[in-house]
Amino acid sequence: MFKTRTSAAGLSVFSNTLLILLKVAAGILSGSVSIIAEAMHSGIDLVAALIAFFSLRIAGRPADREHPFGHGKVENISGTIEAGLIFVAAAFIVYAATKRIMAEVAVEYLSIGIAVMAVSVVVNTLVSRHLLRISRETDSIALEADARHLTTDVYTSLGVLGGLIVVRITGLNILDPIIALGVALFILKTAYDVTRRAFPPLVDVKLPEEEEMLISSCIMEHYGEILGFHELRTRKSGRERQIDLHLVVVRSANVEQAHSMCDHLESDIKSRLHYATVTIHIEPCEMKCEECPSSYCPLAKKR
Repeated sequence: MFKTRTSAAGLSVFSNTLLILLKVAAGILSGSVSIIAEAMHSGIDLVAALIAFFSLRIAGRPADREHPFGHGKVENISGTIEAGLIFVAAAFIVYAATKRIMAEVAVEYLSIGIAVMAVSVVVNTLVSRHLLRISRETDSIALEADARHLTTDVYTSLGVLGGLIVVRITGLNILDPIIALGVALFILKTAYDVTRRAFPPLVDVKLPEEEEMLISSCIMEHYGEILGFHELRTRKSGRERQIDLHLVVVRSANVEQAHSMCDHLESDIKSRLHYATVTIHIEPCEMKCEECPSSYCPLAKKR
C-alpha cells in the first residue's frame, strides 16, 4: 500500500514537470498571461506533488521511540504548506494579469497555446482521477490534496482553452488577462478547501460527528456485556485515527474477562473505521452487584 501511494505521487511529479515545460514554452511564444498563469498553477502542483511524495515516505514510517504515535501528521503539514503555496501563486497571477490589462499586449501563436492547453486537460484529468482513487483507498490527505490541485488545473485549463479560442475568433486580447484573473480566483478556492481539510488535525480536532457516532454505536451494541462508557476522545493524524475511552464493567468482572471485552470492542471499531488505534480504560461500576436494582443494570437478568 505504501508503494502504491508513493508511485501515485511519483506519477504526479512526472506529469506536472512535463506540463510545466509545455506551458512555459507556449506562454513565452504566445505572450499569453493566462497560459503563464496556468504554468504557474502547474508549478505549484509540481511543488505540491514533490511535498506529497516526500511526506508520504515519512508518514509511512512506523512509530518509533521519538514518535510513539507515528508520523501521520507529516501529511497534514504538507497539505497546509501546499495551500500556502497556492495562495502565493494566486497573488502573483493577479499581479501579472492586472499589469497585462493595463498594458494591452497582443497574444500571438494562439494555435500552439490551444494545443498545449488541450493536452493539459487530458493529462491532468487522467492523473487526478488516478490520484483521487488511490487517496480514497488509502485515506491519504497528501494524495487527496494533490488530486484536488490537479482537478482544479483541469477546470482552469478548460477556461484558458476556451478563452484562447474566443480570442482567436474575436481578436479581443483583453480577454486573456481577464481569464487569468478567473484562474486566480479558482485557485484561491482550492487553497481554502485544502487548508480546511489539512489544518484541523494539527490542532487535534475531533473526528467528524458521523465517525464518533459510529464508534458510539459499536459500543452500544455490547450493552448486554458492559454497563456504559464515557470520556470518548478522538483525533486524526494523517490517515491514522486515534480513539480512547473509559469503559464501565461490573465489579465482579476479572482481568481476563475485561481484557477479552476490550479486544472484541477494538476489533469491532477497527472493522468500521480503518487505520484506527483504540485505547480503552476499564472502570468498575460504582455500585456493588448485590446493592444494584435490577432495573439499573443491563446484566441483572444474567445474574
